[in-house]
Amino acid sequence: NPFLAGLRLSRLSGAGCRLAAPALTLEHFKLICLVTFRICRRARWTNPNLSCGSQSNQTHSLHTSERRSFSTTTVIYRKMVLAKLTDAERAEKLKPLLDNGGWKLVENRDAIYKEYLFADFNQAWSFMSAVALKAEQMNHHPEWFNVYNKVQVTLATHDCGGLSERDVRLASFMDSKVPSK
Repeated sequence: NPFLAGLRLSRLSGAGCRLAAPALTLEHFKLICLVTFRICRRARWTNPNLSCGSQSNQTHSLHTSERRSFSTTTVIYRKMVLAKLTDAERAEKLKPLLDNGGWKLVENRDAIYKEYLFADFNQAWSFMSAVALKAEQMNHHPEWFNVYNKVQVTLATHDCGGLSERDVRLASFMDSKVPSK
């Protein structure tokens, strides 16, 4: 399932979807129209002030800056294009993590793994809290396991089915958050 960066589309009243991205397949076009319809329907379901039709359909008055009509709203699909690391990128970016950082490649999977040991549970939990905030900011979440002072981490990007730049950045951030002994 490829991800499209900066895709813009407008849902025009009675006209379906109009795309502002070149070279889009019919399957992607249908998917985007479906997503737009669901966003519109869900927004109207959860907030009756939002209308999928004209603004005259709105039942409650909203502050002008909050008023929306999904028939004229442009939806931007912002999901970054995530690509697996190339062989050259692997050599350049993974080498420091694998050689000096204590990270290991996972067998039978395109992922990296590391086990962190801390003085106690509080230190381990503080580390995980800092990483969780950064991961949320990056929209990239680790697979991890914690028992007392041990934190085991596996990083892989599910969207691209392997290692990406996000994994390298999050691994580097994790290593920077380990307290010095």
